[in-house]
Amino acid sequence: MKLLKDILYRSRIKEVVGTTNLAIEQVCFDSRDVSKFSVFVAVNGTVVNGHHYIEKAIAQGAVAIVCESLPNTLEENVTYVKVGDSAEALGCMAANFYDVPSRKLKVIGVTGTNGKTSIVTMLFDLFSKLGYNCGMLSTVVNRIGEREIKSTHTTSDAVKVNQMIAEMVDEGCDYCFMEVSSHALEQHRVSGVVFSRAVFTNITHDHLDYHGTFNNYIEAKRKLFGMLGPNAISIVNKDDKHWAQMVQGTAGQIQTYSLKSIADYKAKIVENQFDGLQLNVNGHEVWTRLIGEFNASNLLAIYGVAVSCGQDDIDVLTQISQIAPAPGRFQQVESGNGVNGIVDYAHTPDALSNVLDTISKIRTGNEKVITVVGCGGDRDKTKRPKMAQIAAKLSDQVIITSDNPRTEDPQTIIDEMVAGLDPNQKKKSLSILDRAEAIKVASALAQSGDIILVAGKGHETYQDIQGVKHHFDDVEILENLLNQKQE
Repeated sequence: MKLLKDILYRSRIKEVVGTTNLAIEQVCFDSRDVSKFSVFVAVNGTVVNGHHYIEKAIAQGAVAIVCESLPNTLEENVTYVKVGDSAEALGCMAANFYDVPSRKLKVIGVTGTNGKTSIVTMLFDLFSKLGYNCGMLSTVVNRIGEREIKSTHTTSDAVKVNQMIAEMVDEGCDYCFMEVSSHALEQHRVSGVVFSRAVFTNITHDHLDYHGTFNNYIEAKRKLFGMLGPNAISIVNKDDKHWAQMVQGTAGQIQTYSLKSIADYKAKIVENQFDGLQLNVNGHEVWTRLIGEFNASNLLAIYGVAVSCGQDDIDVLTQISQIAPAPGRFQQVESGNGVNGIVDYAHTPDALSNVLDTISKIRTGNEKVITVVGCGGDRDKTKRPKMAQIAAKLSDQVIITSDNPRTEDPQTIIDEMVAGLDPNQKKKSLSILDRAEAIKVASALAQSGDIILVAGKGHETYQDIQGVKHHFDDVEILENLLNQKQE
């Protein structure tokens, strides 16, 4: 239990009606979660305006309301606090309620269009192998030591983030590795979090349905580096042309990593094969089980984080050689009959291009590359024709299909993808509405030595159709089909 006046620290108060000397047992932004002695923060969200639920929150026991505009009628024995931005206030309040847990361990935030999940997952594995107790907040799963907690967003809401970091502190974690999405930064979900390190991977075409313009998307990502204190370190990918813009004006030290130019952490690809990468990292040779240039960049990022945290570089590289890829990230599906199956989360033009480019550099040229790809509904429509173009340009056969259509007509999404193809590209493309059938056709078309890439969903084990999540696992389906073919 905390006093309201303490929870409100740094929340930019404009006006208070009532006393802040109140005992608070819970901070809520969803009226359904409110109980006795709660403070309800009315957030004006993208879908729901919390100000419409103030009366409901009070009826359920809220003793204090934090809002951007005061209700016309004020209830007795309820304290009202007016702030400039409820979402930002919620972030600070959530941190204060849990005694700012991010100050009690090292929190490493990773942002960028691609690579966040891979880097966070590999950092968790690396530091665990180095003997530390760690926590992880990611798209795939949240982890506190050995305990796994289901993940529903790339970055959870402010209350959940601070609650989980507090649990990490209680369980003796030394580090927390966190994906930080542009949505989370724009919506202040990490406003109260103190970051020790911040990693920038890259920024490419994505989420323009939400941010409107590419520049707005960049500015959202930049917020993470604007949050850093003077003792924090930014570790940024110098191979991305926006790296300097990303850290402009940030406090603390800036370190860089690169595969192509002089940097604090530098790597050269010696060999790139289907069974792994051989790298020269800051003058040291290391073999890793991961594949492709994009993974070489990801590995360099985690090397940089570890060394910046005072870890011995040889110990770090020794453990890196044992790290497996994150689920659904260039995940190989073996069939035993010579067909190479790959499942990857690539759902942006740049990510798809990276995966197919990696395959192109490894293949002999005698085999076919068959790509199964779709685009999600209720998301940026402008990338749909680009995704189809990239798949057709870098594959021998393309099957365009459903991804997570959500509330959109999946056939309309497919049509918008196909519209990006020229006549020659259309000749080597098929459109199959049912994703399972599309993967089945790809499996039937593949001969020994051929490569099947199933892109877009990666680690996800569901397909979202009209608000209902149906079980669907690309890895499971592709593996079963290739094994059936073997039999």
